[in-house]
Amino acid sequence: MPCISKSILIAFFIFGSFANAQRFDNVKIETIKVSDHVYMLLGAGGNIGVSIGDDGVFVIDDQFAPLTEKINAAIKALSDKDITFLVNTHFHGDHTGGNENMQKLGATIIAHDNVRQRLETTPKRDGSMKVKAALPIITFNDQMSLYVNGEKIGVFHVEHAHTDGDALLYFTESNVLHTGDTYFKSRYPYIDLKSGGSVNGYIEAVKLGLQLVDDNTKIIPGHGSLSNKAEYALFLKMLEDLKMAVLVEIKAGKSEDEVAKNESITKTYDDLNYGTGFINSEKIRRAFYLSLKQ
Repeated sequence: MPCISKSILIAFFIFGSFANAQRFDNVKIETIKVSDHVYMLLGAGGNIGVSIGDDGVFVIDDQFAPLTEKINAAIKALSDKDITFLVNTHFHGDHTGGNENMQKLGATIIAHDNVRQRLETTPKRDGSMKVKAALPIITFNDQMSLYVNGEKIGVFHVEHAHTDGDALLYFTESNVLHTGDTYFKSRYPYIDLKSGGSVNGYIEAVKLGLQLVDDNTKIIPGHGSLSNKAEYALFLKMLEDLKMAVLVEIKAGKSEDEVAKNESITKTYDDLNYGTGFINSEKIRRAFYLSLKQ
């Protein structure tokens, strides 16, 4: 009987890995030119930023492991130089799943201290842990500057926003901001409360991002199409409006379920289709309640 159980378990993991790889077979990597040498790659998972130039290829996030070959092919179409650095905006698998593969391609991985800690301690879906090659080897605790491909790139940690390890990256000459998952364009965001995220921290992250941009800035959101300051500012207004509405309900003594079922809280933005993404209207009302109630 133990042998049969072991065989079933092995088959489960083999089939699970095969099925997981299969679901990426039809994914196409789309390349969008953002500035003279900065590009945005869309596929499955978080949006990727790419800077090309004399210093090599600088990459922000890497989606899922089965997509690395396609992502690398898209990068090779832009530059024949090696990938030098990879920055993870946070630890979630749709942004870090390709880390091990990217390290094998020559990338030095950079992330916030908490990203490395969470990658080290958070099991993958099959129960295994991230291998050493998938971990950042350069970490920072507040902010840092990188000088790559002819410009300064500011990397800013934002506390307790989407997670506890988020980073924004601003290309000072190209005037491009990559927000990671502290911005879901025209959608309600996923605030990972179990991984250190919070409503107040998320709002502060967007406020910081807005301080960095102007009317000409191109903004690469964590999810969604290329964006701009006006759309980013509307996203902040949505967050602040929902916060105010949920706080009113909390002060009135309403329960989590009562707030979650109160469609009037989000109606203005539901009408703008904000609730059609990964996080629907009920989920965002519940997340705001749980975060603000604390």
